[in-house]
Amino acid sequence: MSGLQAIRYTRGKLDVLDQLRLPHENHYDQVSTSEEAFDCIKSMRVRGAPAIAIVAALAHGVELHNGSCKASTSDEAIAYIDSRLDYLKESRPTAVDLTNAITHLKNTIRSVDVSGKDSSAARSAIVDAYIAAAEEIFRKDTETNLLIGEHGSKWLLENAPVKSADGKVSALTHCNTGSLATSGHGTALGIIRSLHTAGHLYHAFCTETRPYNQGSRLTAFELVYEKIPSTLITDSMAAALFATKKSEKHIAAVIVGADRVVRNGDTANKVGTYALAVLAKYHGIKFIVAAPTTSIDLQTVSGADIQIEERKPEELTQISGAVVGKDGKVDVHRSERVATAHQEIGVWNPAFDVTPAELIDAVVTERGVVVKVGRGQFDFKGIMPERWAHVVGQ
Repeated sequence: MSGLQAIRYTRGKLDVLDQLRLPHENHYDQVSTSEEAFDCIKSMRVRGAPAIAIVAALAHGVELHNGSCKASTSDEAIAYIDSRLDYLKESRPTAVDLTNAITHLKNTIRSVDVSGKDSSAARSAIVDAYIAAAEEIFRKDTETNLLIGEHGSKWLLENAPVKSADGKVSALTHCNTGSLATSGHGTALGIIRSLHTAGHLYHAFCTETRPYNQGSRLTAFELVYEKIPSTLITDSMAAALFATKKSEKHIAAVIVGADRVVRNGDTANKVGTYALAVLAKYHGIKFIVAAPTTSIDLQTVSGADIQIEERKPEELTQISGAVVGKDGKVDVHRSERVATAHQEIGVWNPAFDVTPAELIDAVVTERGVVVKVGRGQFDFKGIMPERWAHVVGQ
């Protein structure tokens, strides 16, 4: 697994890598309260659906460990925890991992048996159960990512439309879905990492992912760090890349992550994903969504019902970064913000778009690969039967 860590945690202490400073500087922020976690998530110092859920869950666990809950009864303790989780949920509403983690944590504290305990012991039991459940979310994410990498790399090797002369595949990924977006290894980038580790990757391509440049700032950083053969392109170069028939540029698959996969397979992911899916379909390239089952939302029937977050206009009209000197060296201690457009132009800046299920070839989860059946929709009943029966009832 990658040595990169976006999240460092020991009980009572949480440090989160400030991804706005990458790739030039590694700086960790200490996160001790829900307010600090909310700001960390909202400002995108941490991003990626799994990492957002982990940071939110652990941050509240840290403040609980440090004595923030002053409740006198078990009911008051539950109400306090609920209020903090509801507050954290508003930091990034599109990412369903956060919602699912919050639901799980709320259910966990309600399942604690406090019968026969005095008020202090009951409160402690609820707090302890919460902290243990938050830590388990963190632990399981790494396990999940490794399984996604295993399942996804196997499926792609078996279904790749094109391979190099020695049987390797090339793939393109969008946004950042690696160790920096998770507890480790990654989801979509985790599949690429697994292919590379097993000797089956020919070449990886990553988009810069405008307007926030998660691809050029973060994915490119991870690929170089892991010494994975890779190339950075702008978002608008994808069509030209897909049309290129040279072996090192003949893409077998586009592999992306997901902030939310709904019941029919429609997928919300970083804006630009939909365009890549259309281009992949035209060029006969496999389009793969890598998503833990925590990112699958069975309650939402189709992508039309997904709430899409909009970001501030300055992300399109301004850009900031470390200063490059005349000698070509990056000065990490100097940052400048510059205008890239007229500051009075109107801006539409959705953070995500929705890719229709009909354009997706496979959804890779830790429980296996799901492909379309019947009338072209995904059926997640087989990999999550209990949740399906609870929500859908069939």
